[in-house]
Parts: sequence; structure tokens; C-alpha cells
Amino acid sequence: MAEEPITTMTAVRAHRRGGPEQLVVEQAPVPELAAGEVLVRVEAAAITVAELTWPETWESGGVDRTPIIPSHEFAGRVARVGGAVEDFHVDDRVFGLVPFDRDGAAAEFVAVPATSVAHRSASVAPTVAAAAVLPALTAWEALVDRAAIGQGTRLLVRGGTGAVGSFLVQIGASSGAEVTATVSSEAAASRARALGAAHVVVVPRGTAPAHIGDFDVAIDAVGDDLPEWVYAAVRPGGDLVVLQQPPAQDVAERYGIRATFFVVDTNQDRLRELDTLLATGRLHVAVAATLPLSAGGEAFVAATAAGRPSGKTIYVLP
Repeated sequence: MAEEPITTMTAVRAHRRGGPEQLVVEQAPVPELAAGEVLVRVEAAAITVAELTWPETWESGGVDRTPIIPSHEFAGRVARVGGAVEDFHVDDRVFGLVPFDRDGAAAEFVAVPATSVAHRSASVAPTVAAAAVLPALTAWEALVDRAAIGQGTRLLVRGGTGAVGSFLVQIGASSGAEVTATVSSEAAASRARALGAAHVVVVPRGTAPAHIGDFDVAIDAVGDDLPEWVYAAVRPGGDLVVLQQPPAQDVAERYGIRATFFVVDTNQDRLRELDTLLATGRLHVAVAATLPLSAGGEAFVAATAAGRPSGKTIYVLP
């Protein structure tokens, strides 16, 4: 006798807009599968705290879509395959990034376009894959697609030990750039050097360095209000890439630089390249904590706790 299909699952959901206090652990329908999609049994789902502030989290095409499920970075195994999908089969190890205007992976199952998923090597742990997806893809797009760094590029990374900044430093250094990283404390300086930064400048929050400049490319990975010294650090004709909010174009014009902002695009080829980097140990991925799905909103609170280790907080499912 054939097994009855599973129709409900445990999920972390929010029924109204807000922060972690709105997240509850409850039963929810298993997502329906459309053509071109795969249903993944989730093994690990990474938390991006800021996603609870993104409009895409709460609406799609201007239409409210609550209740929502957070955590868009995931790793797991294929549970079911939709029509017109040929590259994936049941029980394949995979990882990927759910489009931000869809329900995420803080659940036992997630439905995702097959184009947003890649195979995961057996040597890459689910927690590592989930923790790397969004920050590594963001760093790669910033460095390669937006700034086109290469051998000898003078690269400034503001926030060189954060979730994205740590990958900017690693990928930048491995691409031949001369990387200067700013960090907010002496404690973070040694980690930035270990990641590959040739130079490290300690810039406590709310302050500006005495002198820092003449970079071909600067990338802001901090995300608070962008101080003017970052614009001034780029040589005329150079590039400033901002990851959290659009830069001030009038300030960029004053300094004669190009300033761009983007939202990362899931690229299956890049996911495959990322899997290779992870499988061969060429990227260090920091995981701060792993918590069960039953932690619900407490996991989001833990991800912002003062004094926590660097790295992602991950929901781990059996």
C-alpha cells in the first residue's frame, strides 16, 4: 500500500508584521508544488535578522501574504520534484536561496524554484551550506559582477568580519586583490587578518579613520548610515558598492565615483561554484549557534545577542 502523502508540517510563522515576538511554532500546510519547483525536506535554515524588516518578507506584488515563514537560506534533501524538472531527484542533497517574496525554510519542508537550488557535495554539512548561501552569493556578486575586481585591485571592505564582510575579504584576497578591512574593535582585527586581509584598520562605531583612501573599490558591508569617509576613500573614477540601502548619488558625484546598490540574485551556476569552494575547504564559514525549530522567535533574538560569536544562527532539523 502506498504511503499517504504528508500534508502538514511544523513551521515557524508570523501572522502579523513585526519582529521576533510575532514568530510562533505551529502546524502549517506542506507547500503545494508547481511545475519547475522542488520540494525540499529541510535539514538546516539560516537566519538573516534583517529579513523581518524587508517589505518582500510580508508582501508580494503589493499584496499582504501573511502568515509568512522566515529563513530563506537552506540545505536539505529533495522530497518531491515538480513537472519539467530534470536535474533533481528524490533524496538528492541540495542547498539554495528561496526568493524573498516567498515563504522561507524555517519549516520541515520548503518549495523553491529549481533554478534557485544546486546539488550539495556530501562533504558539505547542511549547516555550513545554509550559513554560506546568502552572504557568499552577495559577496561574489558585489566583487565580480558589480566591481569586477582582479589582480592588484585595491579593495576596501567596511565591516570585514561580519556575515558578508568575511566572505568579501576571503573572495577578494583569493582573487588577487589587496584587501584592507575595517573592523570596529581590536578583537576583530586578528580574525580579519586570518581571513586574508592584508591591512586592517580599527574604526570604532561612530568614528572616522584619520586617513584612509585611494582605493579602486570600496564595499560597505556594515549597513548603518553610510559615513562620508567611505565615499572619500575611493579614488576618482573608482567604485563604491553598497549592500543595505541605496547610496547618496549627490555625494558620489561630488567625489567623482560610481556608487551602486543591488539585491542579490540567485544564480544556479554561482551556487555550483560555491559548493566547490565549500567542498574543497577554500572558504571559512562561521556558524555562531544551532537551535531546533522549536526555538522559534528565540533563535532570531539569539542571532542579535550582544557578545555572541561571529557567524550565522541556524535552525537545525532532524
